[in-house]
Amino acid sequence: MFTARMKIQKDKGLEPTEIEESVAQAFFDLENTNAELKGDLKDLFINSAIQIDVAGNKKAVVVHVPFRLSKSFRKIHTRLVNELEKKFSGKDVIVIASRRIVRPPKKGSSIVRPRNRTLTAVHEAMLEDIVYPVEIIGKRVRYCVDGRKITKVLLDPKERNNTENKLQTFSSVYRKLSGKDVVFEYPITETA
Repeated sequence: MFTARMKIQKDKGLEPTEIEESVAQAFFDLENTNAELKGDLKDLFINSAIQIDVAGNKKAVVVHVPFRLSKSFRKIHTRLVNELEKKFSGKDVIVIASRRIVRPPKKGSSIVRPRNRTLTAVHEAMLEDIVYPVEIIGKRVRYCVDGRKITKVLLDPKERNNTENKLQTFSSVYRKLSGKDVVFEYPITETA
């Protein structure tokens, strides 16, 4: 008795939302119908999924997966995202590992917080997850006079053809999840 409900595991028995159930159903369908993904998707599941509005009338589906399964998801990332984008026509699909931010320990405490649980480390890892098939080759932070801070992220130009139409989606998803403004660009190469 395997159902789509097996593909989503929420914390403390919370009921899945409509978008989470549709993503879990898509995972279940892919596992049963797609021969090349069947073995890889057998032990994988998701934690949650949300739908984010991007510029205009475009939408993105952000799928949160358990951190311990993130390496398994990365192995099949491109094939999985392509199949999910076919199922959710007109929506970009982004797969992100669920990470936890731990607050700093109290003064005088002997407990040490792991580096990968700091706010900065979690936001950096989230940024890499959002643009995953593409490699980040540089970052610049621009401080405006009015106090705003804008980060420019330079992406690998080799993947420009595959991801150029998703730059607005990447920016909107990162702003929604972290509250920080990011501009994604490709470096300008001079041919002389």
